[in-house]
Amino acid sequence: MLKWDGHTHTRFCYHGSDAAQELYLNRAIELGFERYTISEHPPLPQGWIADHDIWDELAMPEEELSLYMAYVQEMKRAYEGKIEVAAGLEFDYLPGRLDYTERMLDRWQDELEDVVYSVHYLPGRDGMRCIDFKAEHFEEQLLSYYGSMERVVNEYYDHVEAAIEWAGRFPMRKRIGHINLIEKFHQALPEIDESLIRSRLEGMLPLLVKSGVGVDVNTAGMRVATCGKPYVPEWFLAECVKLGIPCVYGSDSHKPEQVGFGWDWFEKQMSGREG
Repeated sequence: MLKWDGHTHTRFCYHGSDAAQELYLNRAIELGFERYTISEHPPLPQGWIADHDIWDELAMPEEELSLYMAYVQEMKRAYEGKIEVAAGLEFDYLPGRLDYTERMLDRWQDELEDVVYSVHYLPGRDGMRCIDFKAEHFEEQLLSYYGSMERVVNEYYDHVEAAIEWAGRFPMRKRIGHINLIEKFHQALPEIDESLIRSRLEGMLPLLVKSGVGVDVNTAGMRVATCGKPYVPEWFLAECVKLGIPCVYGSDSHKPEQVGFGWDWFEKQMSGREG
């Protein structure tokens, strides 16, 4: 099995670390990784969310995207022969503004090798709202808007399904990001019915097969106090492997010390399931 971290961030992430990329890559080499995808958040349409106080933290401004892509190419050259560095982005599913993403894809598709496609936003009180900012924010801006966790969860999975279908058109490697991000605050919010989660995820399996979209096996939830588990259930990972759906480990590292986090769990899950 290729040792590959397929979801990582950089100093271009304004809710992460300003550490040099070399610190991330050197850590990956120390841990024995063979491939490392740099997958930063690209710009968002101006005014995309209603939370003006956190807008500047969410994604790089438009003028920095070309600088980021040049930075990744610089790292590819500098680490050639040491570790394979793959150029990527973590696009957001933007219902109603898919044209914005299409323009970035058209401009950069010749350089992009990997795309992580994620759902971070849902319609909420007074506009689009982040689902993974803070538990109290989720409760105030989403739960109060939908009226129940069941309705929020179904809306989230509806968006994930739409994201999978749309990502199928990407020509490069693609995977759906942290498919169960909706559980980030599950210990601080009303309980989510596990049978609902299972039924919705089971319904996505044929869609993933048909679209050719893989799964970001994201371990970041294990280091979140209100989550405590990966964002991909073990049973779902096992089903994906059975169906030949690409499953790529992702540390979702926002700091160099997070590179490789949870790899042991992923390796244990995959042991004996591949091949």
